[in-house]
Amino acid sequence: MVKSAYIHIPFCKSKCYYCSFISFPELELKKEYLKALETEINYFYNNEPLNTLYIGGGTPSLLEISEFENILRHFKYSSNCEITTELNPESTESNGGWGYLRSLYDLGINRLSFGAQTFNNDILKYINRRHDSSQIIKAVEGAKSAGFKNINLDFIYGLPNQTVDMFIQDLKKAVDLGVEHISFYGLTIESGCYFYGKDLSKFPNDELQADMYLEGVNFLKQNGFEHYEISNFSLPNFNSRHNLNYWKNQEYYGFGVSAHGYTNGVRYGNKLTLKSYIQNPTQHNESKLVTKNEQLEEEIFLGFRISSGIDIKQINLKFGIDFEGKYDSVLNKYLKTGHMIKTDKGYALSSKGFLVSNTILAEFL
Repeated sequence: MVKSAYIHIPFCKSKCYYCSFISFPELELKKEYLKALETEINYFYNNEPLNTLYIGGGTPSLLEISEFENILRHFKYSSNCEITTELNPESTESNGGWGYLRSLYDLGINRLSFGAQTFNNDILKYINRRHDSSQIIKAVEGAKSAGFKNINLDFIYGLPNQTVDMFIQDLKKAVDLGVEHISFYGLTIESGCYFYGKDLSKFPNDELQADMYLEGVNFLKQNGFEHYEISNFSLPNFNSRHNLNYWKNQEYYGFGVSAHGYTNGVRYGNKLTLKSYIQNPTQHNESKLVTKNEQLEEEIFLGFRISSGIDIKQINLKFGIDFEGKYDSVLNKYLKTGHMIKTDKGYALSSKGFLVSNTILAEFL
């Protein structure tokens, strides 16, 4: 049974300069979109009690409370379901601040993820974020006051003019705010974003980004955070259960434009434009039955994202293989270089290994 669902809210008032994700400024289409989303949910959802629900974007905090309520009413939930929504600090404030957050809490949403990116106001302006550092602080404090006890802050490292010390200062402020979860991701400039093709001389190089990553990992570990996935850190018992569902290669629904899902052994992707999705929300843009060999590759790729790594007994039983025999040369190579470590249950990437995970995993695949 499918126990997790992702819902995509694709609207943004403006595009951040580093962003190549699918989002749209056409807020006038919001009502039509939400109606199409409701149609898709009613068509595909099989009334399983969900263990996790994640509302992402885009900017979900552009929704009114009644619109959140209408989405949530379509699902059944387990007794301890983790229900997360992403929020932008400035739109939270413009929607009414504490009252808006309290209403989300009263609806049953129990985890918030704020897109902070950095506390440095000059950099926030340079990358075209709509908030400043004071709004991040107000958003977190307001969420705590509203009753939330599970709050994530997202950061980016490798931003223009950013130094290692500046990045660590961002993490220190997050720790001082008392959030339970922190995520950070290296900046990548991809086709489709404003920065693509521009002068990147102000951006830290790969070596400096690597220093930021390793220093960030050490800082959060020293402050009681568990490094449980390449880019994710939490205080004890505050891992993102929704994201762990992905990394453990479990099935999930994906609802909304451009959303991806994995149900009944089939991976699918939805329509990529608002118009095409609104016109036919129950027709996938692509779908593919995952073969046994592809399942094995995904198990390896996703398993090595988690700090605990691969459980070889479990993977041998599931796929009828000898993992250590099949991948002996790759395992030995990266054990010797320190990019991989032996665990009680199998193998995991080290912090150094996480930095070059794509290269390592390509050798498995």
